Amino acid sequence: MRRLTVALALLTALSCGSLLGPQAVSAAVSAGNGPPGSGSRGTNILIVGIDSRAGLSTAEKNRLHVGGKGCNCTDVMMLVHVSESGQRASVVSIPRDSYVEYAGDFTTARSGKINGAYALGGGALTVATVEKATGLHVDHYLETGFRGFEQTIDNLGGATVCTDRPLTDENSGLDIGAGRHHTNGNDTLRYVRARHVNLRPGDLGRVRRQQHVVNDLLARLTLEGALASPVRTARTVHALLKSVRTDARTGPGDLIRIGWTLGRLRADRIEFATVPIRLFDHRVPGVGSSLVWDEARSAALWDALGADRPLTGDTRIQPVAETPAPTDPAGIAVRVDDAAVAAALRRNGFVVTDTSQSAPSQRPAGPPVIRFAAGQEEKAATLAAALPGSRLEARPDHGAIFDVAIGTQPVQVRTVTYDRNLADGAPVTGDRLRCPDGSAAAAPAAVPATTGRP
Repeated sequence: MRRLTVALALLTALSCGSLLGPQAVSAAVSAGNGPPGSGSRGTNILIVGIDSRAGLSTAEKNRLHVGGKGCNCTDVMMLVHVSESGQRASVVSIPRDSYVEYAGDFTTARSGKINGAYALGGGALTVATVEKATGLHVDHYLETGFRGFEQTIDNLGGATVCTDRPLTDENSGLDIGAGRHHTNGNDTLRYVRARHVNLRPGDLGRVRRQQHVVNDLLARLTLEGALASPVRTARTVHALLKSVRTDARTGPGDLIRIGWTLGRLRADRIEFATVPIRLFDHRVPGVGSSLVWDEARSAALWDALGADRPLTGDTRIQPVAETPAPTDPAGIAVRVDDAAVAAALRRNGFVVTDTSQSAPSQRPAGPPVIRFAAGQEEKAATLAAALPGSRLEARPDHGAIFDVAIGTQPVQVRTVTYDRNLADGAPVTGDRLRCPDGSAAAAPAAVPATTGRP
């Protein structure tokens, strides 16, 4: 139970909402709305966070940097699948703005963002809607809020966050430099809530950061031996359930039983993924901008979970592109001094200016040279993927537009494939999702006794 017990509580706490008490909520599915995959193998746990400021004082809102009006909806949603054999766990993030058809006894079919199901029918309708959308049966349901997350992180001695570049987000209050950081509950909350960061804004980047935090926390707690015995783990469950709300079918015994089964898993046996998206800005009157799942790939994901198969390595969920691109070519402006290469790059989606008329009469020896401003390495990698064999030159005084100088060597222009799902949400195992050096950061010496550590 070592890993999942903490994972359940931590994932539950990755949310936007008020602190909820430990009382049970009903998540029963109404008659006639049972999911088509109710016979699926393994155990599925739905974990949500509620976007509500109810019960928070002005001082708490300011401290947590959660001003504004809550929507009484789910802000974070993760489905944890525990394999029937106990040899694997999969954590799937469901973006809050996913456009789905709600379950429930409405006069006519009603659709909207998946986070809106909670406002219409609480935990019960949320569970039923997830079951309807995924075809999977939900066995257990947990929810919590802002203070619950903060308390969980603090009780566990903090968390590890990492980034290869500085990250800022005025809305969440996030402001951290590049590198590894050991953060308290408040700072970690800002990290996992950020949706408007300067690098890759949006929900996919945010849920991947949440997955990073969960994964690294589990690694550190395991390294410290904090969950090394059933007694210590049971104490941790008891402490964490003070800030977690469950459905009537879920109690400490369930979490201990499930957690103990999974406590022996290595990091490479725990998967993290996000539902593949086809449309990232689907406009619906009365709903606003929403996300539309990639029908074939998301169906393959739910089918794999229902059949109790791994997500990683399944090309139906994450096709393998011949030439993958880390960024979208449509966002890369390029000047090219060869007309044929310029035309080929334009067909590839790059924003191209043909400067062949001012090209040198005698080409320099060697492959094409890509010159760009320092700090634009990801975009440079995309352009280099389209021009294999190119030489990259980062210059601190270079402008925003990339320059390609063609040399004497023959040039091949490859068709690159940009997949935003690959960049931020492709299935990955825990050993590959850790902070760069692959080790867990040491926790502060003083850790509250409520963590269950004797």
